[in-house]
Amino acid sequence: MLRSMKDLEDYAIRATDGIIGHVKDFYFDDEAWVIRYLVVDTGSWLSSRKVLISPIAIGHPNWTEKILPVSITKEQVQNSPGIDTEKPVSRQHEIQYLGYYGYPYYWGGAGLWGGAMYPSMMMPDYPSYTPAPHAVDAQTQEADAARHQDGDLHLRSCKGVTDYHIQATDGDIGHVQGLLVDEETWAIRYFIVDTSNWWFGHQVLIAPQWIQDVSWPDAKVSVNLTRQAVKDAPAYDSAAQLDRKQESDIYEHYSRPGYWENGE
Repeated sequence: MLRSMKDLEDYAIRATDGIIGHVKDFYFDDEAWVIRYLVVDTGSWLSSRKVLISPIAIGHPNWTEKILPVSITKEQVQNSPGIDTEKPVSRQHEIQYLGYYGYPYYWGGAGLWGGAMYPSMMMPDYPSYTPAPHAVDAQTQEADAARHQDGDLHLRSCKGVTDYHIQATDGDIGHVQGLLVDEETWAIRYFIVDTSNWWFGHQVLIAPQWIQDVSWPDAKVSVNLTRQAVKDAPAYDSAAQLDRKQESDIYEHYSRPGYWENGE
């Protein structure tokens, strides 16, 4: 099932021994278009410190009560490496974070999560778990962190891309209204695009795979679609749950193969 990022904001994060805080934002990987971390405001118990929570830790959500349970303790969160969520998160910081929790690296494999499709499959207690191709001892962490300290930054804020302009091959078509994410893989499946500045009262969905380029300084996303194709696309109704038939209609309209056909 697909969930709106905006709907997931303010969900409570429940550790094994109590509530950690509430979701305020998400960091996604701009290469794979997958949510890598939830930004959680811890509230009064940690002086409103913001911490990162990986989907690797998330168990079965309670959608009715808006709770995301995680397999870590409040003490682990309290002692976790400090990360300034107001600044870009580097690969060096990620290595320190993942090493602290004992999580495998999500990069370097053929799947959305290392060699796996789902974040939970990366942990040793998963039935088909395959050990990560790296160790998490202190010496290895330090070496990897040093090697990546000047690496490119690929984590972006979901809130940060809201209102980005969408540019078709022949002109503007609107701006990013929100994002739809797969609740199991945490992959971003669609941008919700508001075309009201060009075509009043119409929202459409555009998949990240159709993006040609993103100009982060200019807050602009260029897609390999024409304005007419977007105008003729099936409209998106945020009040209704998007099903696979509707998704198939969207992909068929643009003559593109569905992501599910590639096992994603």
